[in-house]
Amino acid sequence: SLPRLSERQFAQLEAELAKGPAAHGWEDQRWTLSRVKTVIGRRFHLTYTIQGVRKLLVRNGWSCQVPARRAVERDDEAVAGWVKEVWPCAEDSRRPVEPGSSSRTRPVSP
Repeated sequence: SLPRLSERQFAQLEAELAKGPAAHGWEDQRWTLSRVKTVIGRRFHLTYTIQGVRKLLVRNGWSCQVPARRAVERDDEAVAGWVKEVWPCAEDSRRPVEPGSSSRTRPVSP
């Protein structure tokens, strides 16, 4: 049978995701399906498919934010950023991004 996170486990997963990808060793602040899959594997020792992760997130109110630049990979959803709809937008106001600036050229602040 397919692995299923309990509601309690999903709440724990959301707490992990709330820490941000950097807390889990990734350099940028974007949750992708493959990263969420990795966190589920590390934290709960369950192996989800990319599609399984997508269904899990969508069912729990998360949505796909497609990157501005087209991803090279075929599975665009896998490389898109995922966010929970109800998260306050105020969280983003800490780090304003100037229009037209590329985050690649700016040094990452600690």
